[in-house]
Amino acid sequence: MTLSEQNFSPTSVPRLELVGITKRYPAVVANNGVSLTVLPGEVHAILGENGAGKSTLMKIIYGAVKPDEGRIVVDGKPVQIRNPQEARALGIAMVFQHFSLFDTLTVAENVWLGLDKSIPLSEVIQQVDATAREYGLEVDPHRPVHTLSVGEMQRVEIIRALLTKPRVLILDEPTSVLTPQAVEKLFIVLRRLASEGCSILYISHKLHEIRSLCTACTVLRGGVVTGVCNPSQETNASLSRMMIGSEPPKLEHRQPNVGPVVLKVQRLSLPRLDQFGIDLQGIDFQVREGEVVGIAGVSGNGQRELLYALSGEDTRAEPAMVQVSGKDAGRMGPGKRRALGLHFVPEERLGRGAVPSMSLAHNLLLTRKTALGKGGWIRMGVLQQQARDIISRFNVKAGGPQAAAQSLSGGNLQKFIVGREIDAQPSLLIISQPTWGVDVGAAAQIHGEILALRDAGCAVLVLSEELDELFEICDRLHVVAKGQLSPSIARQDATVQLIGEWMSGLWDANAVKAGGEHVQA
Repeated sequence: MTLSEQNFSPTSVPRLELVGITKRYPAVVANNGVSLTVLPGEVHAILGENGAGKSTLMKIIYGAVKPDEGRIVVDGKPVQIRNPQEARALGIAMVFQHFSLFDTLTVAENVWLGLDKSIPLSEVIQQVDATAREYGLEVDPHRPVHTLSVGEMQRVEIIRALLTKPRVLILDEPTSVLTPQAVEKLFIVLRRLASEGCSILYISHKLHEIRSLCTACTVLRGGVVTGVCNPSQETNASLSRMMIGSEPPKLEHRQPNVGPVVLKVQRLSLPRLDQFGIDLQGIDFQVREGEVVGIAGVSGNGQRELLYALSGEDTRAEPAMVQVSGKDAGRMGPGKRRALGLHFVPEERLGRGAVPSMSLAHNLLLTRKTALGKGGWIRMGVLQQQARDIISRFNVKAGGPQAAAQSLSGGNLQKFIVGREIDAQPSLLIISQPTWGVDVGAAAQIHGEILALRDAGCAVLVLSEELDELFEICDRLHVVAKGQLSPSIARQDATVQLIGEWMSGLWDANAVKAGGEHVQA
């Protein structure tokens, strides 16, 4: 029976009610007496800055976290949700911001884990394939998860949730690494689900999305409900004020003072490392001192392979294919490249950007050795002070330098990792998805810090699937598609339509006239 066959009435009993939900941790009260009501067919936004308690509240609904106080009511009946299995039995599905996928299993096998085991795997493969095509979330059901990009993993999470035919669907930053085209397709899906009676809880820091999609909004600040509104009747500015108490500062754009080439990539061609990867084909570009260069593209088109070749995780390139500050670096590992001034922010926060179980202070040692004394001894006082400075400068909500990386919200961990690399004063910063899952205030701060770094003479390369972000901070843009790189185009000459066409590989190097920084040989 489909949702539309369940005699859905928008005036029926609330689908979900939270009453006085409180959750305390040793260093923070994540939720303090939170109450909210979600009606059938309602798309209900949960808005708040990083660390406001949004994800904790969603995990309580999904049974992944147990509340200290309060009660949950589903369809008018009080329930105790002790684990995600019980939540799914009640028709509650969740797409996590930090993915809950098994790396060694295939896409279809991961989806199968959340479904009725009486369904054969062959049928699950067909369902994944059909759902992926129907909703524009293309992904190969046979691929192992460890071969997927972050954007592709997010598609898997969304497909897995949709296949459970949820009555309550929780989405935590579902569009953070989706392209604008994929976001539009997802919104069509969500509106259809809502029209059939599915209640949707939607967490996003993208205020224009909330205003476009959601029919109700609850605002959290410091774990407390501070407002309820209809977001369609608000502006980005008014929502921002409700969320963080002010509007984010305007970015100051200065004309770039471009210097010598810091990163030069020439004729970079590398075969894929696995059967599901992308071959890099004749990649040519450069980044100069004092400019921000952006690379746009649909997830899974060679971004991961390019980042590995640039960071030193993949050292198969010929030495001269990657040059850093005039030095042939193609065969250098990450340590030697850092010695040349290259610092790197990967798209995966936990596991690549930070060791989950290690403290924030100890995570600094992954890319910085300034706290090491003679004989390799760690000067803990120096290390902790460095962590405190980053926490303070980037407004990271954490229980201090000793807090484990995994204890931070996604947005706060992102701020710390970005802050760690910017604070190291690199001569070349390569950063992937810089504002994935961070609130509008934090995004504005990170963008401001990137531009300040550029103005101080750093060369910055940004890979992002957020076109608005690239248009806001970049001086020049490229697009990667099917392992190839487009010509360079100045930001003022780029349009969403043009970049969208280039994302499909539809560019002609001869059609972009050389002049200024528009095309590079």
